[in-house]
Amino acid sequence: MSRNTPADEPAVRVNAPTERTNDRTRDIDLLPTLDILQVLNAEDRTVPEAVGRALPELARAVDLAVTALRGGGRVHYVGAGTSGRLAVLDAAELIPTYNVPADWVVAHQAGGSGAFQKPVENAEDDTESGASAIRSAVTSSDFVLGLTASGRTPYVLGALRAAREIGAGTALMSANPESAADAPADLTIAVDTGPEPIAGSTRMKAGTAQKLVLTSFSTAVMVRMGRTYSNLMVSLLATNAKLRGRTVGILREATNASEDECAHALGAAGGDLKTALVHLLTGADVERAAAALAVSDGQVREALRSLTG
Repeated sequence: MSRNTPADEPAVRVNAPTERTNDRTRDIDLLPTLDILQVLNAEDRTVPEAVGRALPELARAVDLAVTALRGGGRVHYVGAGTSGRLAVLDAAELIPTYNVPADWVVAHQAGGSGAFQKPVENAEDDTESGASAIRSAVTSSDFVLGLTASGRTPYVLGALRAAREIGAGTALMSANPESAADAPADLTIAVDTGPEPIAGSTRMKAGTAQKLVLTSFSTAVMVRMGRTYSNLMVSLLATNAKLRGRTVGILREATNASEDECAHALGAAGGDLKTALVHLLTGADVERAAAALAVSDGQVREALRSLTG
């Protein structure tokens, strides 16, 4: 079935690097399969370097998000199309990985939850819808991160303007460095991924950059919030057999205790990995270990310091 745009619908020419023609991929349609993949892979390899150049701004966004969470606020992602789907994915994965409350990180996608599986492309042009989503969910204690490859998506910009009016912290992540000048946000994370291999297909390099930025952003926030111990997922929610096995492995890695000792400690702690970890590392009984964690807001290193002096 054709999805032609009606003649009377407005058209907007987007001036962004992602819309320009990539000289390195001209005539890609004439190449054999392996060569197509090699060309695409060469383009993909440029993305981590582009993300690396934006790390100072990303660090500021992490700090704003940590401040919001420690103050009782929340983190909100806002996006449309690919950006919105990546936002939903990142927010959802934090719940089992770090056992965080479901409302710590909230994703707002243009077109609603149905747009995750089926495109609702015109939803991104609805400025008021983005603003309304934020007005109904955000407080001045929150942090809002907008995601848009072009830097101009009306849904996202409307949401950011509304967030600023409320007094929330704001940041815009874009693949268009030129969007930084007039972005309605406290800071801009501009990842210059350049022209896409297929002109305008921002699910490619721009989308990969957004995935890397979101994963790094949320991981750094979780580390700063004490949801890890060293590089171990000590806050994970063990909801299946694989994850239950992982909890024992994490305890063994962190404590050098035997598998039986770790399993026994987990049982005594009611399955709470952090409590079992503090118990094994300090020798304190599980009641004292749990109390130390409660006082330290779940941060393992703080609990260890309080018990070992």
